[in-house]
Amino acid sequence: MGQALRAAVTRQRILLRGLLSAHMERLARRCEEVWPDRDALERRLLEDLPTLPSCKYLYVLDEHAHQITANASNLGLLPDQFGRDRSQRPYLAEALAGEPFSLSDAYISRNARRPCLTAVQHVVDDDGNIRGYLGADFDLRELPLTREIYQQPEQWLQVKGDPAIRSGLFYQQRIESPMDQRIDEVLDLVIALISSHGVFHGKLHFSSSRATLWFIDDPLRYRILDIEDLSDPGIVLAYPSRHYPKDAVIPVARVGEVFQTFRALRFMDETIYLRAGSLNIFNGMVGLNFSCDGSHYMPWGQFLDKNLGFWLGTSDLVSM
Repeated sequence: MGQALRAAVTRQRILLRGLLSAHMERLARRCEEVWPDRDALERRLLEDLPTLPSCKYLYVLDEHAHQITANASNLGLLPDQFGRDRSQRPYLAEALAGEPFSLSDAYISRNARRPCLTAVQHVVDDDGNIRGYLGADFDLRELPLTREIYQQPEQWLQVKGDPAIRSGLFYQQRIESPMDQRIDEVLDLVIALISSHGVFHGKLHFSSSRATLWFIDDPLRYRILDIEDLSDPGIVLAYPSRHYPKDAVIPVARVGEVFQTFRALRFMDETIYLRAGSLNIFNGMVGLNFSCDGSHYMPWGQFLDKNLGFWLGTSDLVSM
């Protein structure tokens, strides 16, 4: 997980702690009042479940973390969990170590196989002695947070690929593909589709001679064009004309430079060469996949600043 994504998750956890801790403390006090009467505890759990935002299951454990109630749920009591030993479950580690209120890391639930988390509150008597634990399970899909979608930082990201491919790199060489043979007209067509026909994300697979394209008019579905499609300028008639978006990060005049740089990277060396390249005009990110199976994601301006020598490991002084 990247640093920015980890920070976004941490912010959400802080919000959750503030939302849940006071509720859990109040419910634990109500449980202590009727301890250890199972029937009375289960009645309290059912009464209090609606007051705990989006709680899926509510239950009580003894001091050894053995469950002494059924699970309270929106469907009523679920007795199959009574008597369960939860002492070895990771979400109880902090509570068993002495933390009065704890909120687990997210985990995949054992039965439903969904992302969940568990809040645990100590149940204590008037002298502060631990009687047991109040547990509350939450399905992450149902938690009442107003979550802004995580924004990927616009910075260079390098990802290493399959070690088996990397180890055999110098035993291979580029084989000319049908797209290589017609690369100039293919690039001209894709540039036209981006600048005038609503493509906002395009990826060229040079080795397999195809393109995957996403259109502003239908962004949830991508189109796959093979080399026959990409060799026919007439296919633009199948897509409506669209003005280049004003909120695109990369100016329309620079789109061609990106794809011409893809061309240069494709032919720069017979061993180290570009297998696939992509551009998203809204976040301005360029994606690259090389013959060594290494991948790069970087802002378009930073991409255009690099010369061929940089990618071959010989220079980083001038742009192409």
